[in-house]
Amino acid sequence: MTTQSFTISYETFNNISELSEADQVLCAKAEQALATSHSPYSKFRVGTAIELSDSKVVLGSNQENVAYPSGLCAERVALFTIGANYPDAIITKMAITAQTDSFKIENPVTSCGACLQVLAESEQRQETPIEVLFYCLGGKIIKVKGVKSLLPFVFVEERLGS
Repeated sequence: MTTQSFTISYETFNNISELSEADQVLCAKAEQALATSHSPYSKFRVGTAIELSDSKVVLGSNQENVAYPSGLCAERVALFTIGANYPDAIITKMAITAQTDSFKIENPVTSCGACLQVLAESEQRQETPIEVLFYCLGGKIIKVKGVKSLLPFVFVEERLGS
């Protein structure tokens, strides 16, 4: 038996003003995406903005359904929109934020496992990591340099694609 460990690197910021101007703009676009959230059941709105290498930005928001498994998270809405409309695009970075009227969100909300898996496949397909900003409205931001920082044992099987 051997024991192994891994470490992850990430950056934290106390507020949006500490980010680069480009990152601030991307976070603001994720905030704009909250307006298109369809979340009548949870009342928990999530918005994401994804920047492509040609500077185009694609927005996504969570879309709930009364049959809960039929809904989709903001991240997957945006990633699948890119796959359907810009299949050869390179994703450089994305910002994700959340809001609810029920309570104050005090820390950045991170992506669920299903969204991380879709993000992992996007990274694998383009052969480059995607920078992710988890943006808490009026608060902290966590910045990671790719999905492996969040999902170190990501499911990848190259032979399935051949």
